[in-house]
Amino acid sequence: MGRERAGGGAAAAVRAVVPLWVRRRAGRCAPGQEAQGDAGHRSAWRRGRVLAALAALTAGLLAFHRAVPNSAGRLGSLLEAFLPWLGLVVVVLFALALLRRSAVALVALLLPVAAWTYLFGGLFLPGPAPGARQLVVVQHNVSDENADPAGTARALADAGPDLIALEELVPPALSVYERTLAAAYPYHEVRGAVGLWSRHPLSGTRLLDIKPRGITEAWSRGLRTVVHAPHGRIAAYVAHLPSLRVRASGLASARRDESALLLGEAVAAEELRTVILLGDLNGTVEDRGLAPLTSRLNVAERGFALSFPAAFPLARIDQVMARSAAVAHIRTLPATGSDHLPVAARIELD
Repeated sequence: MGRERAGGGAAAAVRAVVPLWVRRRAGRCAPGQEAQGDAGHRSAWRRGRVLAALAALTAGLLAFHRAVPNSAGRLGSLLEAFLPWLGLVVVVLFALALLRRSAVALVALLLPVAAWTYLFGGLFLPGPAPGARQLVVVQHNVSDENADPAGTARALADAGPDLIALEELVPPALSVYERTLAAAYPYHEVRGAVGLWSRHPLSGTRLLDIKPRGITEAWSRGLRTVVHAPHGRIAAYVAHLPSLRVRASGLASARRDESALLLGEAVAAEELRTVILLGDLNGTVEDRGLAPLTSRLNVAERGFALSFPAAFPLARIDQVMARSAAVAHIRTLPATGSDHLPVAARIELD
């Protein structure tokens, strides 16, 4: 009698622990239990079809974001400005699929995971070892309301770059940057509200006309100069493109796009082989509005470096691009008195 009870208790424990489909294969599942298991299996593939559709839509937006039209409210550019954040949508859908116990949704989620990994996964990989022909550069919109320009200048110099590009330079802060950076960066050029500080001699500096037609007031936000680096001459461009505005009608980016086109044409006409562009471009590298630049210049191969807004960075709109050189890695530096985070990049020259 005792053995029967013990045997019955052991069998109950096995049934509780071993999955139903395993017991069915072993021939230990009663017909009624087998039917319940089949029904549960079918239900797992029927539940969550809406989640599966959302997963497929997310994958489509990631893989074919260029197909989203820009004609109405520049929705394409708006999507591309925040494209990496679709990864959060995948995380939410995954949690919901688990709660719903939906097999079809979990399988469908492999599509956006693959698309996101293809687009952004490589940015998280370790960068290559530094080569013999490299430059370290820093790009920072210092903000015209920065209350601590001296502290900002010291923080940027502490990163030890060869070049420092600054935007939103205004008096009297400009003189503070000049004094603070003078010892380590004896060469600098400023045109309008942008400037470049260098450890190496500069020459041939000129104002870059990238002003959109609709702006009538004084507006100087671009310069071109030649850096006489140890490995040869490099054309350096510093630019601050017009800001974007998100309105009820969509994304207002016409001026930014026009300025990017003018800058792209200047880069295309550059006679020097090696070019470095540093600037607050008010757009991510996925944004088609920057296509006149990204189609001609290499962008960062490693590093995410979200730079704006400094309090809670959502996008990298501070960019470093290059021609006949690779932007091997980009990273953010600690916050300064600006509403942007500075970015530092390692450039490997060809």
